[in-house]
Amino acid sequence: MQLISLIQKLSSDHGGPCVSLFLNTHRTHPQNLQDSIQLKNLISEAKNRLLESSDKRSVSSLLEKLDGVAKLVDVNYLLDSLHIFASNDVLEIYRSVWPVSSDAVEISDQFAVRHLLQALNRTEDYLVLVLSQGGVSLYNATNDHIRQEVRNGDFPFSENRHYLTFGDKRSDPKQIDAMVNEFINKVDKAVVQVHRETGLSCAVVATDEMYSALLQMADQPGIYLGHVKINYNQTQPHEIVAQTWQLVRTLQHERRQKAIDEIKQAVAQGKVLTDLTEIFQAALDGRGDLLILKEDYRQAARIINERSLEVLAVANTPGSVDDVASRIAWNIVRQGGRALFTSNDSLLELGPICLKTRY
Repeated sequence: MQLISLIQKLSSDHGGPCVSLFLNTHRTHPQNLQDSIQLKNLISEAKNRLLESSDKRSVSSLLEKLDGVAKLVDVNYLLDSLHIFASNDVLEIYRSVWPVSSDAVEISDQFAVRHLLQALNRTEDYLVLVLSQGGVSLYNATNDHIRQEVRNGDFPFSENRHYLTFGDKRSDPKQIDAMVNEFINKVDKAVVQVHRETGLSCAVVATDEMYSALLQMADQPGIYLGHVKINYNQTQPHEIVAQTWQLVRTLQHERRQKAIDEIKQAVAQGKVLTDLTEIFQAALDGRGDLLILKEDYRQAARIINERSLEVLAVANTPGSVDDVASRIAWNIVRQGGRALFTSNDSLLELGPICLKTRY
């Protein structure tokens, strides 16, 4: 996934100072005109903070990059938020379909990847199988967007050719079911092969009967996310993926709820940390299994001796991290743990950040 590659790249750069800019943007005119103004304001804020905390000569390359950013951003091609990451060695611009909680500038010895991790939580790559006896198509999708149609030795399938030649057998329901099942079995094996190659699960667009038959015939039914009823009046790829994305979003919500339930159950087992310093240390040690943060939670801190934190009342303090939660979340994800952001208030008694540990 392109997003995880970007996070990995940004997290490996420690040639500070690292400037991270975030702002909500607009897709249409004339609202997008204010995006250009806000971007210039954030760039100006970043430059002023750099000059206050660093020698001008040491950040001259970074200042030049920031001066050129506005020219690289075309406000006519923005989505819902804009993320800019700049250091002496790096310049990355990322447009996202997800808004940020607030426009902000963060400067530290590492980039702030919190919003990218939030986007990663909400981004899902999956397969879309359009299954009917009139033909079968398979697509690669990301959220509500079809990236490409799968075309290989199997896909797309033409109409079901497993029909019966003899007229007397065409009226035999058992024979008809056998032919349909043979057709579906071939489709399933082709989907399984793509799943093995990509690791992607599959949403199905089909009639209830066809989907039920698919699950009965499936070699690996667990790879199918669920199905939406086929609408023969809406068979264009963009119409199909709009329906499957609703299914996937529902599944994402269910996963987040299960994660919250998992945290609550782990409290009784003594595996949940709520103290920020303890969470920070557990993340460094690779003990973090599941981190849950309130979406609007941010905490400025000064890192002492790499393992201790001094919590600060305000951000923008020289030598501090504007949002240490971002660093904690990435340390957990890069070591195989999970980091989820939620607006669910059911965890308020545990605080705005909590961590289920592996041991």
